Amino acid sequence: MLDLAAGSGLVALAAARAGAAPVTPTETDPLAAAAIALNSAANDARLAAALGDVLDDGAPAADVVLAGDVFYERALARRLLGFLGRARAAGAQVLVGDPGRAYLPRDRFDQVATYQVPVPRALEDTDLKQTTVWQLR
Repeated sequence: MLDLAAGSGLVALAAARAGAAPVTPTETDPLAAAAIALNSAANDARLAAALGDVLDDGAPAADVVLAGDVFYERALARRLLGFLGRARAAGAQVLVGDPGRAYLPRDRFDQVATYQVPVPRALEDTDLKQTTVWQLR
């Protein structure tokens, strides 16, 4: 399982605790990689973040690729879609969590589930943000 743009590692930790193995969180931000290490230790998991930009690489060696809230910028969305497409073509299941960002090409995805997620008012304009899980066709 590959957790793309893992941030704090929450998704990777949940996957590992649910029994996925191996689980690789990827990040370009060294501070996020440090957060993944701290969260991994605090949750009795053995995760090591892959630090670096993987988007121009070939298809990952993963059965499942997860990405959360990554389609917030046009140029990044293009690169993400290329990487996710290579992963899907290689046989990976690709799931994306998205809170309604403008650059997610919804016509390339099937909706899997929708959730109302509590969010801080300081970051969003509401107390609940509708977030959808999408699967790349």
